[in-house]
Formats: sequence, C-alpha cells, structure tokens
Amino acid sequence: MKLVEPIRDRKKLEVMKAVLKEGSLRNWCLFVLGINSGLRVSDIVRLKVSDVYDGKKVKDRIELHEQKTGKYKSFPLSESAKKALKEYLASIQPEQDNFLFPSRKGGGPLSRSQVWLILHKAADKTGIKEHIGTHSMRKTFGYQAYKSGVDVYIIQDMLNHSTPAVTKRYIGLSQEDKDRAYIMINL
Repeated sequence: MKLVEPIRDRKKLEVMKAVLKEGSLRNWCLFVLGINSGLRVSDIVRLKVSDVYDGKKVKDRIELHEQKTGKYKSFPLSESAKKALKEYLASIQPEQDNFLFPSRKGGGPLSRSQVWLILHKAADKTGIKEHIGTHSMRKTFGYQAYKSGVDVYIIQDMLNHSTPAVTKRYIGLSQEDKDRAYIMINL
C-alpha cells in the first residue's frame, strides 16, 4: 500500500476544486470541507445536515466526536468552507436528519471507496501525479497550515497527533521545503 500525499501546489489545489465543482457541488463541497477542516473522511461522510446548518444558515462551528479517537472536536468553519456549504445546501433540499453527503445509491452516506474514486478521477483530470487518496484532504490541511506559518505544535493538536515529529512526517515535508529553510537562514 502506497502512502498518500498532500496536495502541495496551491494552483493544483484550485484546479482540483474547479474540476470537482464542475462535476458535482456535493463532491466539491466535501473536498473544500475536507481541506479546510483536517477531518478524517470517516467523520466527514458521517456529518448530518444538522451538524452544519441550523435550518436558516450555515453554523459557525462544527462539533463532533471523532469516530477513530472518540475525542470531542470543535472548530470554526473557514470562510471558504462556509461559502461551499451555503452554495451546496442551496442546491439541495436540506433535511436536518439527512447525511450531508449522501450516496446516490440510497439514503446512506458516501462510502470511503466512493470518496476515493471521486478524488482519483478529479486528480487525474487535474494532472496531479502524487498518490492521492481520501487522507490527502487531511494531509493537505496540515501541510498548507504549516506552509502558512501555523506552528507545528498547533497542527499536532488539531490533528490529534502524539508528537510534533509524527505531524512533520504526516504532512510530508519535502527536501525542497528543508532546502528552502536552509537558504532562508542566511546569517
């Protein structure tokens, strides 16, 4: 089994979002929420409409218990995640008890394998050569947070990792990232 990678290139990330949006608002919204929350795909697909929408507007925060860890998690939604949710919810008839990202094959949520297929098809269209999987959304969140200057200890806490070293391995810092750091330290 090959390890999946984050999407490091912001331009490719934007193209991926555009490809997904062109195909399906549901898939685009799922991806935007994934790369802006750091949630595992198992938690994303289990979200109900009521977790993000109060019947009148998109909520400011998501609160849940992570499936893998059982830990309580509460975080604010970014503006791009709110925008995606507003647009997606306006395109459907949201019922509070329904899954936010339902499968087209019945009333259940999208499966992990369906999400993997959606992301793979979009990555192929985008020309992304890295190994992409459902965990790429979570890794992209961590990597882009790190590249934006968020302290690795904060990212560690956001992703519920045990050590900063685990987080650094997880987000896949490249040799190019390390080389840039050496060059920046020009004393």
